[in-house]
Formats: sequence, C-alpha cells, structure tokens
Amino acid sequence: MPYFSFDLVLGEEFKNQGVMILEDTEIAIDKAESLAEEICAARPQLCSKGYAVRVTDRDGSELYRTPVDQIRPWLSSSPRGH
Repeated sequence: MPYFSFDLVLGEEFKNQGVMILEDTEIAIDKAESLAEEICAARPQLCSKGYAVRVTDRDGSELYRTPVDQIRPWLSSSPRGH
C-alpha cells in the first residue's frame, strides 16, 4: 500500500501534518478533505485565508489540494433550517 503525506499549505510554506499508509489515492483525498474541515473547526483563524491541505506521494509529487475553508453545508446548518 502506498504512503501519502499531508501538509498544511500556508502560502509558500508547507507544515507537515503527517504520513499515512492508505489503500489508494481516493482514500487519501477523502482524508485530506476531512483534515481541512477539522483544521477549520479547530482553528477558525485559518479558515478563508487561502490556506489548503495538500496530499503528496512518496516522491513528493502533489496529488491533490483542498482549501481549509471547505465546510460541508450539512455541517454548517441544522436539518431544521435554524
């Protein structure tokens, strides 16, 4: 199974968020999106600043990038519309 690295992208700076061994790239993409949402929830000051989470492979090639300001609509509103 391949290794994937996850970085918090702050402009030109990359902050390592860890490495995971995962089944495939699609799972790594899902993990990156979850990490972006968790960062936004835990550190709201990082939301909507142009920051991102990126996924790279073992060779350091970027495979995916998702913004930290990504909050799923069902997480930001109640089911009753309140």
